[in-house]
Amino acid sequence: MELSEDRFHTPCPPPDPRPRRPRRFTVPAGGVDTHAHVIGTENYVDDRRYTPTPASADEYLAMLRATGMTHGVLIQTSVHGTDNSVMLDVLTEHPDMLRGIAVVPANVTDRTLATLKASGCVGIRLNIIGGGGIGDGLAQLDRYEAICRELDWHIQFLVTPAQLLATAPRLRELTVPYVLDHLGDVDVTDGTASPRWAAMLDLMRSGAWTKLSGAFRLATTYPFAELRPFVRELLDVAPERCVWGSDWPHVAFWGTMPNVGDLLDLLADWAPDSAQRDAVLAGNPQRLYGFPPPPAVP
Repeated sequence: MELSEDRFHTPCPPPDPRPRRPRRFTVPAGGVDTHAHVIGTENYVDDRRYTPTPASADEYLAMLRATGMTHGVLIQTSVHGTDNSVMLDVLTEHPDMLRGIAVVPANVTDRTLATLKASGCVGIRLNIIGGGGIGDGLAQLDRYEAICRELDWHIQFLVTPAQLLATAPRLRELTVPYVLDHLGDVDVTDGTASPRWAAMLDLMRSGAWTKLSGAFRLATTYPFAELRPFVRELLDVAPERCVWGSDWPHVAFWGTMPNVGDLLDLLADWAPDSAQRDAVLAGNPQRLYGFPPPPAVP
């Protein structure tokens, strides 16, 4: 989506200041929000697609507490490019609670990678839609794959459905785990019979992970009923590799800000079986991000 000059220069609206737990089910012990950002007050890259409202560590941690989450995964935001320092500061303060996904240039040094790993990073994000100083990340995919194989990390992709379809043959060859952001950025107007959605399902069958996130970006009116058949198909083909994310603080979005509790409540329709829903919220992300399961209740 092309952004107007006004949207580039005017900060995004802040998130809903009163996040809450879901009303339609109870978040399981060990729940993980796998997609959120912390954003500093300066050092934004010139090629950004939007200007953010800063989102502090305190606000982020308050959101996790308010929604009943035990753990969180911070994703390096594109506006900070390859300067991961804001995210790393939060990770190092909360090593048991948080993990991170970094953005790095292809020529990143071993010293930088060691620092990222020691700080709690478990993967690299290639944001092909939003820029952020890495150039053509898909062209450097061999290098990123080698980094992740060496460090026992995974790769997280933000790509359009057209990019996903074009890249699918290479993704099927990856030797490291990989995650497709926001339901593969599905275009709901394509319908579930489209070749682009068929490519997404094929990748999921062959080992990809995805995040059940970003519904407010992909559909129009809550509860985003047009997304349900897509999510159900993902859960049918790979229920063990679907995870949930809030996408807090909902950057580059100028519509009505969602409440994270409402986004969680979508899972009551998407995954009505409580065991499957608990796997999406806890069991699956615990495996992917290396969080220990909570102690068994005696």
